[in-house]
Amino acid sequence: MQLEAASSLPGVRADWDELRREARRIEGDLDVRLSSYAKLGVGYSDPKSPASDSHWKSMEMEIETLLARLTDVNEAMSRCAAAAVPTTSVAQKLTRHRDILHEFAQEFKRTRGNITSTREHAELLTSVCNDINEYKTSSSSQAVPNLLRERAAIHGSITQIDEVTSHAEAIKGVLSAQRSTFGEIQGKVKQLSDRFPVIRNLLGMIKRKKSKDTIILSAVIAGCTLFLIIYSISK
Repeated sequence: MQLEAASSLPGVRADWDELRREARRIEGDLDVRLSSYAKLGVGYSDPKSPASDSHWKSMEMEIETLLARLTDVNEAMSRCAAAAVPTTSVAQKLTRHRDILHEFAQEFKRTRGNITSTREHAELLTSVCNDINEYKTSSSSQAVPNLLRERAAIHGSITQIDEVTSHAEAIKGVLSAQRSTFGEIQGKVKQLSDRFPVIRNLLGMIKRKKSKDTIILSAVIAGCTLFLIIYSISK
């Protein structure tokens, strides 16, 4: 059966034309609503504002309702086209309406995700700002005592550093004096070591002279003794 024969049925053709007009009208409304919804997402700033939240939710519900209605119309168009013998023109028109529905649904999903991310980001920033303000408020009352304690601690540290420096300077003076003393002792020891050979030679000469004197004295004593013995015998 040909399309002309199917189109001769006035009920099917009237239903198809009415559904197409309804689909185009809903598509036009969706285009306007999605554009406004996207602009709302760009200008969304205060997540805690009742007006912003109410407007956002209201537009979401309107778009979801229109998408549901367009889905129903597309399904009705599919049933109407199936009631007649399908042609390429009818199939192309039906495919085009389905593509438009899919594009609108994807655009709505993407825009809603962006608005949700913006809302969460704004809430996070608001929470961080509140925490910072609370911290400043709670810490401002303790700022002066903390500064005084830090000042006292710094002053005590400076005093300890001065004491350590004084001790270090005193130790440095003692070490310098000890160094000078050790230098003098080292010089005297060197002088003694230089004079020691002369002293040793002098002691050797004294020892040799003493030995010579001992020999001479022994010879004199022996001579005197011999003389006395000879003298006694001669009497």
